[in-house]
Amino acid sequence: MTGNDDKLRHVAAAAPRVMVVDGSKLVRKLIGDVLVRELENVEVVPCADIAEARAALAAGPVDLVTTSLALADGDGIALARAVREAAGQAYVPVIVVSADAQSHLESRQFTEDVTDYFDKSLGHTALAEFIRGYVQPAPIPGARVLYVEDSRVVALATKRMLERQQMEVLHFVDVESALEYLEGQRGADDPGTDLVLTDVYLKGELEGKDLLDRVRNDFGYGKRRLPVLVMTGDANADNQSALLRAGANDLVLKPIEERLLVTKTLFQLRLARLG
Repeated sequence: MTGNDDKLRHVAAAAPRVMVVDGSKLVRKLIGDVLVRELENVEVVPCADIAEARAALAAGPVDLVTTSLALADGDGIALARAVREAAGQAYVPVIVVSADAQSHLESRQFTEDVTDYFDKSLGHTALAEFIRGYVQPAPIPGARVLYVEDSRVVALATKRMLERQQMEVLHFVDVESALEYLEGQRGADDPGTDLVLTDVYLKGELEGKDLLDRVRNDFGYGKRRLPVLVMTGDANADNQSALLRAGANDLVLKPIEERLLVTKTLFQLRLARLG
């Protein structure tokens, strides 16, 4: 693994300990079995609730936590807070795995203690891909990202982040130019890009939300066919919710943090390839 790959890893341990918190013994086993099969040298720490998780954290550190949203003695958000309060666990990724994750995300109910979320309906194979992005990130050579950003400085820095992962970045300074490119691919089997990454506020007549609307409603590309990530520095929860309800796969909050940008981009690309 290169030094750059090491920088992108959220989990530094060669033999990561992953805590799986879920009230269902069957679900804990299913997730645990997938992790053992898909991740090298992983140790799974199963817990039924927050109390068991606290005891496990007191016994030793973990490298990543997955938790269901509903637990017998609280919820995944309270569990995330408990992880943060445990000694040495302030920066451990905490992933909420739930069938209600999308609605909670849209209503901005997740706190800053939650690192990310995963929609359970995507399945356990996709969950393994998601967690692998945190534990063992790997590039997708040749993946194409249509990127819309009107700031030359921001665009240059973001392009470098993506190109370090061997992605091909098609950069446009406005939505109009990006739509012209997509229009040239209309009706073809290949939309001309594998993912759209756009800033939400742009200087042209059209903004990122307009591009999102056109991709979803005019071109008719679903979330799996053409993922859309929206970058925003807007902390307004209602505005963030509106973007997600309009069809954004996920948001990337500004200022851009390279690990999260790459993790979210690679996951959406891999998820799209799962079919």
